[in-house]
Amino acid sequence: MASIKRRLSPIQPNYILKYKDIDLIRPFLTDQGKIIPRRSTHLTLKQQKQLSKSIKTARMLKLIPYIVNQGN
Repeated sequence: MASIKRRLSPIQPNYILKYKDIDLIRPFLTDQGKIIPRRSTHLTLKQQKQLSKSIKTARMLKLIPYIVNQGN
């Protein structure tokens, strides 16, 4: 019988993600500005939804950029 190895979420289970936590949000973005998928971040479904909503809100308020400019 194969055992499933579960990874723990990097954020506390009852922590509410907010758009103001830029230092917490930034590691979940790629260098191109895309949101990292749930299978890579190991967040719960609820946390991933909160994360994407807070990233989108922070983008609208111009706290984080939509696209990261490459130095070309």
